Amino acid sequence: MRLGFLGPKATFTDIAVRALFPDETAISYSTIPECLDAVEAKEVDIAVVPLENALEGSVNITLDYLTHEINLPIIGEITAPIRQHLMVHPQNVDRWKKVEKIYSHSHAIAQCHKFLHKQFRGVPSENTTSTARAAKYVFEHPQLNVAAIANNLAAREYGLTIVQSDIHDFHYNHTRFVILTSNGHEINQNQGIKFNGYKTTVMVQLPDDRSGALHQVLSAFSWRKLNLTKIESRPMKTGLGNYFFIIDIASKLDDVLIPGAIAELEALKCNVKVLGSYPSFIIDATTVANKVKL
Repeated sequence: MRLGFLGPKATFTDIAVRALFPDETAISYSTIPECLDAVEAKEVDIAVVPLENALEGSVNITLDYLTHEINLPIIGEITAPIRQHLMVHPQNVDRWKKVEKIYSHSHAIAQCHKFLHKQFRGVPSENTTSTARAAKYVFEHPQLNVAAIANNLAAREYGLTIVQSDIHDFHYNHTRFVILTSNGHEINQNQGIKFNGYKTTVMVQLPDDRSGALHQVLSAFSWRKLNLTKIESRPMKTGLGNYFFIIDIASKLDDVLIPGAIAELEALKCNVKVLGSYPSFIIDATTVANKVKL
């Protein structure tokens, strides 16, 4: 298979791809929309993009693109540990404490807010499309006394020196990556990757001006004993106060319970769309280090 992922080389998405698909051809794209568009255009068979971080929440561009722009089913997810490091060009190691700007993805910068506030108060940060893009920029501009926040693989790939390790604010820092396709592929468990059950993700739009509608939606899942692992509202982009809900169900799409819940929601005049029913995998830090050779 050909895989598209948020690049360039050595992003956290690249690490997830190398861990779950070690033998496939991987092609990097500069942005999440470019990656997803490549699947629809059949440039690649599947795409892997970040969906949610334990510290900073959902990656909104991924959610919005899935719900507003494309019609690609989620066929799998992988959750991987995230370690953020501060790195500089080797020529600037001696003056890293006086860096003039710090580059990284917006989520990575937010994940390291406490460290940056304490150690680099007043130093501006600039968003890049990925952590690896930040590392690549720092490597290409040795004349600038700047730093990047990225991972071990990025430091190795772009020849940077890590001057501060594990600068994220909380120890438990993980990201969920979703796998999408237009070709009906299925994801099989890879050796060393922990299978974590199945999920089904649905998008629900409530009827207009109906009191208690959200309560009724949740009740449709509750009395069927369907466990919801996440519920999140996103704007419909049609006006203030217009929202839909993304709901994760800790079950595989079956023939009775979930279809019954969906039928009940539709009877309540809700619009419902299944975004995918898929296996979930978890990879720990040791397995990442072994598979990706960090």
